[in-house]
Amino acid sequence: VQLQAFGGGLVQPGGSLRLSCVASGSIFSRPVMAWYRRSPGKQRELVATITTGGSPDYADSVKGRFTISRDNAKNTGYLQMNSLKPEDTAVYSCRVGFDPRAPTLADYWGQGTLVTVSS
Repeated sequence: VQLQAFGGGLVQPGGSLRLSCVASGSIFSRPVMAWYRRSPGKQRELVATITTGGSPDYADSVKGRFTISRDNAKNTGYLQMNSLKPEDTAVYSCRVGFDPRAPTLADYWGQGTLVTVSS
């Protein structure tokens, strides 16, 4: 299964973007969807996770501004990003797997999409 992240772009501070993580096949068997980001010069950061049947979890830096969701019928996950700040600028990527915190070799990873927040 291949994953691809879409929806990045240039947005002004305070604006919104919706990222999509589209899978080429079923992701139903993998209960966890996670979004990460990597800014220049920084380590990869876990932004949000959602587990089928569970509650979403967010990094403190995005809590209250970002919303993660998934639609198994469409094999797609989403990251709604509101009130964007310049420090949200990063390449965002997605993962589907089994553990919210610890990727495994059986997980699927998607290529990233660049989000730039700038006036």
